[in-house]
Amino acid sequence: MARALRVLTQLMGWACVAIGLFHVALGNAAIPGAGSAGTTVDSWGRFMGAVFVGYGLAWLWAARQRPIPARPVRWLAGVFLLGGVGRLLSLAVHGWPQWFQIALAVIELGLPPFFFWLADAEERAPHSGVEAVSAGR
Repeated sequence: MARALRVLTQLMGWACVAIGLFHVALGNAAIPGAGSAGTTVDSWGRFMGAVFVGYGLAWLWAARQRPIPARPVRWLAGVFLLGGVGRLLSLAVHGWPQWFQIALAVIELGLPPFFFWLADAEERAPHSGVEAVSAGR
């Protein structure tokens, strides 16, 4: 379980950094179905891409800790879940989006409960040598 947490936390971080940079670089072209959304949405999307890079860096920070701290993982997963809830709200107000946005909503709603459950896996697991290294600092 601890290994799964470490791998998923790193994967989440790198994926968010890559997606964020993609949005900063491409603007509206990075959003399926939003190519002609205009300059205001393009500006907002590029800004939010930079914020998503920061979010990914927070995941990577958590992944570099020994052990990975449960509280930040749960907070970060909660933010991700809130994004999925936002997509549900948009669906309720405006209807079904482009199919890729639906796939993202499934990930944003399905992955956080797994992170909530897995968050303290490293804190609970016996660490061979981690305590000795931490105590020696």
